[in-house]
Amino acid sequence: MLLAEDNPAFAQVVKFNLERAGYGVIVAFSGREAWQAMQVESFDVLVTDQQMPEMTGCELCARMRTLAGHTQTPVILLTAKCLELDADRLKGEWGVAQVLGKPFGPRHLVETVGRVLNESQKSE
Repeated sequence: MLLAEDNPAFAQVVKFNLERAGYGVIVAFSGREAWQAMQVESFDVLVTDQQMPEMTGCELCARMRTLAGHTQTPVILLTAKCLELDADRLKGEWGVAQVLGKPFGPRHLVETVGRVLNESQKSE
């Protein structure tokens, strides 16, 4: 999976918990870095922060949907501004599977990733 998160400490905590649950995690510290990674590698799921330098999580999702191999990649959007985003619009326009408001518990994120991946595999 690809984790796009500009806060190094938060990225490390998320990566640690996801790896402990058995997932392989590549970390990108900006939307641009994540975009570059997607152009050379496929990922089962994208977990992305909304507020990042160079490219927001929503902008990353929009670009990702234009890439062959990523048109159906599930996205989990992490945001501290959950109330300011229209989750239904994000799901409809960019295929965001889940919006998680910060703060959230690591167990909740791991469960969400598992559910999203399971749903994605069923729809293939």
